Amino acid sequence: MPDRGGSPSGPRMRVGRPSRRARTLLMTLGVLAVLAMAFVMFAGFWTDWLWYRSVEYSSVFTTTLWTKIGLFAVFGLLMGLAVGLNIWLAYRLRPPLSAMSLEQQSLDRYRMGVAPFKKWVLLAVTVLVGLIAGASASGQWRTWLMWVNGVKFGQKDPQFGLDVAFYAFDLPWYRFLLAFGFAAAVLSLIAAALTHYLYGGLRITSPGARATAAATGHLSVLLGIFVSLKAVAYWLDRYGLAVKSSDFKATGNWTGLRYVDANAYLPAKTILFCIAAICAVLFFATLWRRTWQLPVIGFGLMVLSAVLIGGLYPAIVQKFQVQPNEQAKEAPYIQKNIDATRKAYAIDSTKPENYSGKSTVKAKDQLRTDADSAASYRVLDPNIVSPTFQQLEQKRKYYQFPTTLDVDRYQGKDTVIGLRELNIKGIPKRNWINDHFTYTHGYGAIMAKGTQTDANGSPVFTESGLPTTGDVGEYQQRIYYGEKTDQYSIVGGPQKELDYEENGEKTTSYKEKSGVSLSGAFNRAAYAVAFSEPQILYSGAIGEGSRILYNRTPKERVEAVAPWLTIDGDAYPAVVNGRIQWIVDAYTTTNGYPYASRTTLGDTTADSLTVGNQQRAVVAQQNQVNYIRNSVKATVDAYDGTVNLYQWDTQDPVLKTWMKAFPDTVKAKSEIDGDLMEHLRYPQDMFKVQRELLTRYHVTDPAQFYSGSDAWQVPDDPTNKDGNAVPPYYLSMKMPGDTAQRFSLTTTFTPNGRPNLGGFMAVDADATSKEYGRLRLLRVTEDVPGPAQVQSKLNGLPDVAQFVRDMKGADSDIQYGNLLTVPLDGGFLYVEPVYAQGRNALYPLLKKVAVSYVDADQPDGDTTKDTTVFEDNLTDALNAVFGVEAPTKPTTPPKDGTTPPAPTTNDAALKAAIADAQKAYDAGEAALQKGDWTAYGKAQEDLQDALQRAADAGAKLKSTGSGG
Repeated sequence: MPDRGGSPSGPRMRVGRPSRRARTLLMTLGVLAVLAMAFVMFAGFWTDWLWYRSVEYSSVFTTTLWTKIGLFAVFGLLMGLAVGLNIWLAYRLRPPLSAMSLEQQSLDRYRMGVAPFKKWVLLAVTVLVGLIAGASASGQWRTWLMWVNGVKFGQKDPQFGLDVAFYAFDLPWYRFLLAFGFAAAVLSLIAAALTHYLYGGLRITSPGARATAAATGHLSVLLGIFVSLKAVAYWLDRYGLAVKSSDFKATGNWTGLRYVDANAYLPAKTILFCIAAICAVLFFATLWRRTWQLPVIGFGLMVLSAVLIGGLYPAIVQKFQVQPNEQAKEAPYIQKNIDATRKAYAIDSTKPENYSGKSTVKAKDQLRTDADSAASYRVLDPNIVSPTFQQLEQKRKYYQFPTTLDVDRYQGKDTVIGLRELNIKGIPKRNWINDHFTYTHGYGAIMAKGTQTDANGSPVFTESGLPTTGDVGEYQQRIYYGEKTDQYSIVGGPQKELDYEENGEKTTSYKEKSGVSLSGAFNRAAYAVAFSEPQILYSGAIGEGSRILYNRTPKERVEAVAPWLTIDGDAYPAVVNGRIQWIVDAYTTTNGYPYASRTTLGDTTADSLTVGNQQRAVVAQQNQVNYIRNSVKATVDAYDGTVNLYQWDTQDPVLKTWMKAFPDTVKAKSEIDGDLMEHLRYPQDMFKVQRELLTRYHVTDPAQFYSGSDAWQVPDDPTNKDGNAVPPYYLSMKMPGDTAQRFSLTTTFTPNGRPNLGGFMAVDADATSKEYGRLRLLRVTEDVPGPAQVQSKLNGLPDVAQFVRDMKGADSDIQYGNLLTVPLDGGFLYVEPVYAQGRNALYPLLKKVAVSYVDADQPDGDTTKDTTVFEDNLTDALNAVFGVEAPTKPTTPPKDGTTPPAPTTNDAALKAAIADAQKAYDAGEAALQKGDWTAYGKAQEDLQDALQRAADAGAKLKSTGSGG
């Protein structure tokens, strides 16, 4: 019989509560899910703590963490209380709802819906805005630490007479507080207005009064607070003018006050401050007057004043006072900008020295002699020879060298150096064990003379082989931390590591305390989650003694332990006291130096080597800056990853501020070891920033600066077709007036829009020198060809055209090396190595050297002439460019910067060549017996060279009849 609803008769399905067992299971699964999510969130925090503890910089982690937590808690609580209190107050001030209007009747359902949950809604809103505000405030940890630890600069701004520290450390924090206050006032106003509206304190469509007296008073106070904050903003804006950026047609990027700022905007901001303060008082007075009339009038007056006084009046001043005589009006402010900018970028002591470009020596022999001592001409270009290092010294596919090698000094000589780092992509068989346990490190530092190549154009290695041998002596050759080492490795456990292969595999096991221990199950689980690699949790290759190494690139490690530093783009290796140390230059910066023009680090430090090469890009905490100091020299041990920070600039107030915030993290300059000091050098990115500023700020006269008549530019790299800036070059050379060569960093300038040479700059880059960091700037007063013009003339030489045709006919690629510029006896000497790489050759070889001597006053009176030659080696090129014949010219001379001594007689030359041939033959036979094919190949090259010299000497003996 069907029931009343028409459903068929039969048993009815009833859904009851789940059984106790099912409820227990669901509850257990829920708890486990919550715990799992909590562990995933905790794993990142825990692994970070373990890493900082492993590098002994746990204070950086804790200081940063507690600062973030403190800011989150304080400002989250303040925001939550501000909004929540105003919602609660608006609710308490609600009117009685006995007389319901149509508008209120439509809102009644919302009130009824909220009524049972009003406490929870209040709590939820308070917590939500508190979390958002706290998260935002925690990101201001750097601003807080700089404000609370700020050190005085001892320099005052020229407008207000305040210490620079106020703008660098105090003003950013005050602006954050002001922004937070505005946010709190606006959110509180919105929340209070909505609450008043919901509960009848505000009415929109109902006739009569639009707001109750209580709502009027409450909202007026909030508006009064907002307008009070606006008054404070106007007052701070007065000081903000000293660090304000603007476009100025005379200079482009401009920072600081100009005439219109000092004479229109500054008084306007003061007037607006007074008006806003009065307007705020009118809003507060509404508590007693209970009317909006006066506050609304005051607010309207403030808005009108902001338009007229803050906008129209400065425009009138600019149009009718400044523009008719802009140069004279702006001159005092341009001078302030020049002085501040030069001081902020440490170029205030750099004064251009006039350098005519006219040779002061006319004797060819004297010029040739002076050229030998003017510089150690680096014909081995570190930007080109990486494939050569790769081919000759890679040894195994799982090793690699960086794309651009580095220049250092060993035994007082310029040396090109590269580390044989691990190449994970070259592992014969890729799997998790091989990638992370077996192949863990590179091996050895490879070095070659910067000023010399062998007869074939290959580098002359001073440290080579696997393991390496050479001039350096014994040192720890294993490289666990390097520029190319970006994957994690697990070492020291049951799984052995491949050390290197020489007559069979050599294995090792890491014994240092670097990295984080994985012996405990909890750490293994944390890293399994953090690295999304479950095998870390259960792999049998991990056991007692296992340690995980990560964050292994030098710049990454320094940035992590000193997150307040900007890192130079070029970390370079050096063998120091039997260890390979990565040397990393680091900078302190600020964006708040009054009157100093800003620069964008990412753009300023870009050149033809950094574009497309992130490995050499600057790591900037703040990309827009107007103050920079190379305040820290850092080292990272390539074997155990130890990071040391050394105070380099002992006067820098920004570094002193961070040292107060993070005590005991930066070591004193006196702790720098003497061996390490010999390898420290002036950093490239700092030099690039300074040279970019000096394109304009070498001019110190306001009128000339305004006209831009002497503005320069950094020329494009003439050896590169991409149109990027020429990089600065490290080179041991003499500047005019010097008696000895200095290890220097050099660059050229050209006038804006012109290819001729406008200036030349070098800095003493040797940290052991008493004049380290001294910038020498030469202003070229005559019309002297610039780098692009010299390169163009070189390309047009018949010898070059023939060489190019020959190389192209042999299917070879030609690469132009670094175009070095050296002042010489009033003129300039350009030196450029030229490389060729055949289709079947795996690396480029030095084939030619181009030399050009430019002299604005040639003996024949033809100005702007230059002599350009293209020879087999540097010695011949220098002889040719000065028209000097070599006393004895070997058929296959060394491609270096020195003139080989001529044999006393042809007979002696023949005997020496025969002896060298016998020695090379014996060395080849010995290498053949050992199976050392690298040594055998080198011996065969030496043998061929000796036999050629013997043949040449024999021919000369025959032609002169001086021998039998």
